[in-house]
Amino acid sequence: MQTKRHNGMWRKTVFNLMLFLTLAFFLLFFFLPIVQVLRGGVTDSQGNLSAFYLKEVFLNPLYREGLCNSFLIALCTTALSLLLALPLAWLSQRYEFSGKRFLSSCLLLPMILAPFVGALGMQCIFGRYGAFNMLLLRLGIIAAGQEVDWMAGGFAAVVVLEALHLFPILYLNVVAALANVDPSLLEAAADYGCVGFKRFWRITLPLVMPGVFAGSTLVFIWSFTELGTPLMLHYGRITAVQIYSGLNELGSNPMPYALVALMMLLSCAVYLLAKFGFGTQAHAMVSKAGQAARGQRLSGWKNLLVVASFSVVILFSIMPHLGVLGMAFGKSWYRSILPESLGLQHFQAALSHSLTIPSIANSMRYASLALLLCLLLGVFIAYAVVRGKGKWTVLLDACAMLPLAVPGLVLAFGYMALAQKGHIFHCFDPVQNPTVLLVVAYAVRRLPYIVRAAAAGLQQTSVSFEEAAASLGASPFVAFRRITVPLIAANLIAGSILAFSFSMLEVSDSLVLAHKAAFFPITKAIFELSMLLGQGPSLASALGLWTMAFLALSMLAASGLLGKSMGAIFKA
Repeated sequence: MQTKRHNGMWRKTVFNLMLFLTLAFFLLFFFLPIVQVLRGGVTDSQGNLSAFYLKEVFLNPLYREGLCNSFLIALCTTALSLLLALPLAWLSQRYEFSGKRFLSSCLLLPMILAPFVGALGMQCIFGRYGAFNMLLLRLGIIAAGQEVDWMAGGFAAVVVLEALHLFPILYLNVVAALANVDPSLLEAAADYGCVGFKRFWRITLPLVMPGVFAGSTLVFIWSFTELGTPLMLHYGRITAVQIYSGLNELGSNPMPYALVALMMLLSCAVYLLAKFGFGTQAHAMVSKAGQAARGQRLSGWKNLLVVASFSVVILFSIMPHLGVLGMAFGKSWYRSILPESLGLQHFQAALSHSLTIPSIANSMRYASLALLLCLLLGVFIAYAVVRGKGKWTVLLDACAMLPLAVPGLVLAFGYMALAQKGHIFHCFDPVQNPTVLLVVAYAVRRLPYIVRAAAAGLQQTSVSFEEAAASLGASPFVAFRRITVPLIAANLIAGSILAFSFSMLEVSDSLVLAHKAAFFPITKAIFELSMLLGQGPSLASALGLWTMAFLALSMLAASGLLGKSMGAIFKA
């Protein structure tokens, strides 16, 4: 009895300590940067509350145009992603067809290449003297001098690149939502004559709205705040690039604060609207499927049509990858349909460049430290949310998921603002050494992956195993280490792989916080290489191809461990 009481007190003390440290971490590294951004955007030069600078964003034609373009890019990207993902998800859930598993797996391929790297490949294919125009010339469809730069203007190119990268997130969410639709509801609708598109529109679509809105929210916020792709395409008339251009004026110009504050408020408004507005109404109609229904088997021309639909989307979505591949292996790719003189010269040049090896080592160091921090906090949060019953569990769960709603650009800007002279993070000045802030930024951004993966494992593991260990005298820590952790190891490994991989390839935080070449992570090195004249884009493509292979292996390993739970990682 005495031992049980002692274990209970010890467990409560450890829990309260971890709770305090976790909440302190979020307060310091999540809420404080946001408050700093908001304060800078809604106060005047005397520190008084004022909406002057926020109004100036709308009054200044340059800022107003940037905000409108950012919103339109996000809207168009989300719409195009829905157009690609929704029909494919419905076909995948509704029917059985040739190569279904292989084709469904290939739909995740766009996620293994950051869109700002894919921009290099797309320029080689659809630029004025790219492969597509050369093919049209060869076929006699256009004459010399009539070549069209399909990537010109930037707006459409940014939308297409981001949609091709992000639509798999929507696909995963919608497939998971469709799997939870009770087949009996669809059968009942059919009995009353509601079939075909009418049944999809009136029954299926309302039931899967939680998945649609969850995925759409992530795509909208991601594309609204994306920095790397517009920078790579030299499209500067958007808010994210305007913020990036104003980083050197943080101490004297309040407008970057106003831009970031407005961007964050709009992102959070979209997130809350989807989660508590449309999402809540849709959840009330969701009915869990008792057993997954096997789809109807297709044959003949119908099977061929569905396979062709998947194949066309996959082929177009991997064009950035093919472009990067051609630039990396080809000696040159200019005014030709295919790259010329394939070889490894660009890989050798990239590896010998002073930025390459140090940037890979830096990224591995930053991502490893961030992963350790994610595991420490994420496993505790997941355990508290799934096993705990206190009033703090809701707060912890909300804190863990909020980074999905707050753009990385906002947090990175907040860290930069707090690192100015006289502020709390000045000792972590990223201009001198960005290691601490990059590690924390990566950890905050990828913490939801660990929490979701660990929570999924804990929900599938009976608490009776831990109770049995406790009845035999094991302390809570020993029971957790020797019983619980081995049971959820696959989930932790999968979440860790995703958190590590996406930290390695984080764009916004890396571009904003890394200033000295000695501390460049790999994404900043790729960006800097792409700006070099001559072979710069080819060297960047060679380095980007390495990141593509690395992330592909990571996604494959995580998918094998998580299986159908993979989609839950990307839910808002």
